[in-house]
Amino acid sequence: LQLIKEQENDQKKRIAAQKKLEKEQLDYQKKITRELKSQKRAISPSHKFNRPVINKSDETEDITESYDVFISHATEDKDSFVRPLAELLRAKGINVWYDEFSLGWGKSLRKTIDYGLANSRFGVVVLSKSFIKKDWTEYELNGLTAREMSGENQVILPIWHEVSK
Repeated sequence: LQLIKEQENDQKKRIAAQKKLEKEQLDYQKKITRELKSQKRAISPSHKFNRPVINKSDETEDITESYDVFISHATEDKDSFVRPLAELLRAKGINVWYDEFSLGWGKSLRKTIDYGLANSRFGVVVLSKSFIKKDWTEYELNGLTAREMSGENQVILPIWHEVSK
């Protein structure tokens, strides 16, 4: 009888812990959604954004003209998810703008990223806890959001990495 009560208590604790985890994940997802909506509101829909035309310069002379996807991610997610994703997409014949493939020594970081953002058909955004904390990822997401707000079809393809949606 004592053993059954202990097992029931353990089961209740596991259920409570699971519910707590699910609530935390839901709260985090709501926070991300609020932040994304806030960024979209910050870009007034009354302004028409022209898709940036970024010409090749000395800093971008060896960049491919266009890409199928631009991968926006936090560095912390690179080893566990992003690099394998980029390599898989590339192996499948998809032309990928990914920092390790596209950034080079002596190149302007900002100009190269701007060129990739402007010349990619889609932006794969790897949303994670680390992603939300970064300035560069916010910059990239703002660029992709501006393209969507300018009337282009869906540009942003979100991937929720280690975050429950």
